[in-house]
Amino acid sequence: MKTVLMVAEKPSLAASLANILSNGKNSSRKGFNGACSVHEWNGTFLSSPARFKMTSVCGHVYGVDFISKYNNWDRVDPVELFSCPIEKKEAMPKLKMPAFLAAEAKGCDNLILWLDCDKEGENICFEVMSSVAHSVSGNVYADNVTYRAKFSAITEKDIKNAFNSLVHPNENEAKSVDARQELDLRIGCAFTRFQTKFFQGRYGDLDASLISYGPCQTPTLGFCVQRHDEIQTFKPEAYWCVQVTVKTKDDQDVALDWQRVRSFDKEVANLFLQLVKDQKQAIVTSVVSKEKTKPRPVALNTVELMRVASSGLGMGPHHAMQIAEKLYTQGYISYPRTETTRYPENFDLVGVLKQQQNSSEWGSEVKEILEKGVNRPKSGHDAGDHPPITPMKAASRNELDGDAWKLYDYITRHFIGTLARDCKYLTTTATLIINGETFTVSGKTLLDPGFTTVMTWHAFGKNEIVPNLQENEVVPIRDAKLTEHQTSPPDYLTEAELITLMEKHGIGTDASIPVHINNICQRNYVTVISGRKLKPTTLGIVLVHGYQKIDEELVLPTMRSAVEEQLNLIALGKANFNAVLKHTVDIFKLKFQYFVKNIDGMDQLFEVSFSPLSASGKAFSRCGKCRRYMKYIQAKPARLHCPQCDETFSLPQNGTVKLFRELKCPLDEFELLCWTMGNKGKSFVFCPYCYNNPPFKDMRKGNGCNSCSHPTCPYGLNSNGVCNCAECDYGILVLDPSSGPKWKLGCNRCDTIINLFEDAQKITVLEEVCDCGSQILAVEYKQEKSKLPNGATEMKGCVFCSNDFTKLVDRPKVAVVSRPRPFRGGKTGGRGGRGRGGRGRQPKDKMAQLAAYFV
Repeated sequence: MKTVLMVAEKPSLAASLANILSNGKNSSRKGFNGACSVHEWNGTFLSSPARFKMTSVCGHVYGVDFISKYNNWDRVDPVELFSCPIEKKEAMPKLKMPAFLAAEAKGCDNLILWLDCDKEGENICFEVMSSVAHSVSGNVYADNVTYRAKFSAITEKDIKNAFNSLVHPNENEAKSVDARQELDLRIGCAFTRFQTKFFQGRYGDLDASLISYGPCQTPTLGFCVQRHDEIQTFKPEAYWCVQVTVKTKDDQDVALDWQRVRSFDKEVANLFLQLVKDQKQAIVTSVVSKEKTKPRPVALNTVELMRVASSGLGMGPHHAMQIAEKLYTQGYISYPRTETTRYPENFDLVGVLKQQQNSSEWGSEVKEILEKGVNRPKSGHDAGDHPPITPMKAASRNELDGDAWKLYDYITRHFIGTLARDCKYLTTTATLIINGETFTVSGKTLLDPGFTTVMTWHAFGKNEIVPNLQENEVVPIRDAKLTEHQTSPPDYLTEAELITLMEKHGIGTDASIPVHINNICQRNYVTVISGRKLKPTTLGIVLVHGYQKIDEELVLPTMRSAVEEQLNLIALGKANFNAVLKHTVDIFKLKFQYFVKNIDGMDQLFEVSFSPLSASGKAFSRCGKCRRYMKYIQAKPARLHCPQCDETFSLPQNGTVKLFRELKCPLDEFELLCWTMGNKGKSFVFCPYCYNNPPFKDMRKGNGCNSCSHPTCPYGLNSNGVCNCAECDYGILVLDPSSGPKWKLGCNRCDTIINLFEDAQKITVLEEVCDCGSQILAVEYKQEKSKLPNGATEMKGCVFCSNDFTKLVDRPKVAVVSRPRPFRGGKTGGRGGRGRGGRGRQPKDKMAQLAAYFV
């Protein structure tokens, strides 16, 4: 019997597919990575008995990144990023996805890929194939070994049809995604690193931890700033309208519309007014009625869904697409990422519509359409990807939560609307002449609501009563006057308008458009104001104006749309992957070099809008070099700046930084600080200089005293280390000297915290070692606050083994592993030997590990 491995894109999707393909008769087990389940059953594949195994990935298996030496911002010139080596790394190392896939594929004869049916899904296909290449029997890249399932909805019919008509993965589409990933990495990182370091080192009130550039993100921001500039440069202009009111024979006052609409010259407008004012009557020259049609919409695609979600449902496009993806995996709608607005000729529209006929929301409208006959949807655009977004099964308000129901409700009503009749109405227009000047009055009367009965937001508010006027009738003029108005500026772009501009100019794809909009919001380049309008921040405006000043093409949509065209040619097999990649990288490298050379042009704009570091912040702690006070800059990212030495020091983020007892680092005389993360309670002491310039080889940048191997410092790892952390591979639990009287041990690698000995006056980590490998602690209490047995004020023992400490330690129920090495003794280099001479961490002694579980 053959064994067939099948892989879906998400665990929930794998479960749904397995249930459909096995007719509900499959067994399930958890994979060793804990995130993905494996569903198994027996069946038939290619007319032969087969054992099926269905599992999943969790999105991309690999991500593209620079090799490790190029990830150091301080040591690598950003221009090197255009040509340095890159590699594919595990996207989620904790899940060990490649190893999991390889293990499940061992001994399998065939591979069937059920990834999302778009270019990203095609790319993940080849990531999966790469992971199982050495496990599957036979060549995984051969057509008789690996197959691809193409589907657009999670329904029994679609899934079984896909299984019975398998195809093969498309390498060209996968390569186009590889090209996009590499281009975005090289271009985005080079510009982002350079401008972030340049501007954060000069200005203190920049509220941005990252000043990023993106080939799609920046033109997206450019549209928003362009509209802002139009608003700022707009000059209101006065204009005048001739307003006339007549009286009908049934004593009704009717305001007329001037055919000239308006005049920007007041004297000219007054001349027209005098022509009218001299008359006492208006002559009705014609009354014309015409039947008009408001056409039903074309079928729904992704861009239109995002537009409506923002303008009508109050949801950001990124959030809307997350909900749509969830509705898809639950089987409520078809695949939500599609550019197509035309249904295939063989699409079962009636069958899909019938599923909705018992709905309490729109069932009556559906039954009426079925009785009178379904209208074929209007001809739309066929992009050759997926059918339009369609409801695939009935749902009620009770099944779906707030936003999910709102989105499903819209998708379903839109689908029903495409099959309904057009809306028909009668428009009547009366034309009146007053001394040669033409005026009109119009009204509309609904004849057939058509699709607006289900798409209620398109419905007529009420019939507009047409005045009772007859051709050649003479009506008296009640009033004629001149009204003054002013032109008004455009408003800020709405998300819906921005999506339209991005689609028009080829910026991003239906899948990436919401990501780019979300990025400019999260990175503080625009803020979303009332009506889901996008108002650029000072930083966003200065960035765009700076790009325009140096090289306008960096912010214009033309560059990216040209690149997207080349990527599409790769996907179609009409362009060479390496040639497109090299050509594009070379162009942007030249642009980057020109940008760096002319950065002063952008800097001049920053000088006007932001304050220099020397004028920002408040005096905080002393510099170890000049002994003057350094300033604490609170704007993101928080940092210290010494105006005297003109040096800036990074600080731990997302927490509170305070002075630590005005004590100094023994290596450099900088005052020690304490960082605390409020919501998790994690904290550690650190030296701002050592935090940025690690003194020893075994200490990484961005670490505190709890990772410093100084041999004698009372705040370092050697003085306060207790034992290995059981929650992570390399961490050590270290006594936090800043935490008293609520003392705690904290891991110097992960977020593990153990609270202990509350209200103790002093805790000391001794040289002695317990049998379990943990250091012995000495605890001292004041007499009146003692919590030790028998009212003792001093006691020593192991945190994890001593029965006397049982009630005084918040012991997690995990195993304690013995420590990797003693913390005392050994040669360690001083400041003069920064980066050399340290012992470094030695590997764990596996034989010494104990399974001492906490009580």
